[in-house]
Amino acid sequence: MPMKEYDISDIEPRWYALHTFSTYENMAKINLEMVFKKNNMQERLMEIAIPIEDVVEEKNGKRKVVQRKMFPSYIFIKMLFHNDSMWHMIVNTRGVTGFVGPMGRPIALTEDEIVRMKLEKKIVTETDFKVGDRVSIIDGPLGGSGFVGDIEEIDVLTNKVKVMVNMFGRVMPVDLELGQIVAVES
Repeated sequence: MPMKEYDISDIEPRWYALHTFSTYENMAKINLEMVFKKNNMQERLMEIAIPIEDVVEEKNGKRKVVQRKMFPSYIFIKMLFHNDSMWHMIVNTRGVTGFVGPMGRPIALTEDEIVRMKLEKKIVTETDFKVGDRVSIIDGPLGGSGFVGDIEEIDVLTNKVKVMVNMFGRVMPVDLELGQIVAVES
């Protein structure tokens, strides 16, 4: 039976973390999409994310890149959350064990958490940076280490930049996001 209609025009979509059974992340995602559709609530569901990262594995002396879930047993859902009946619908979905929050109640993720988990990329359509600019790396694995370099390439469509950095006595290219660098005052 479809759920009762609510006025959701004044609710902002927010990200929430859900706990799943081990290795059930993909199944929980599919089941949630079906439950939202079955209850005619597709307009309340913006996105379901299972963040993955590329990891280099070495086996029998051979290296290969594999994709791994960044947060095993967790999925992230961006939705217009509004009431207890919606909470029951989600936590009773096959594969989902509950929301991450006090007493299993949903707590929206902060902007900082969303960026750190790479759930949403900040899109930059314009940048003041240009090839040849001197920049300092402020975020990521090299952030805060005082690394300074020169921009060799900029790709505003993917929000990426290649910076030539002097490391270990030689100049090496480092691929970064535009948000990970700041201009160095001359």
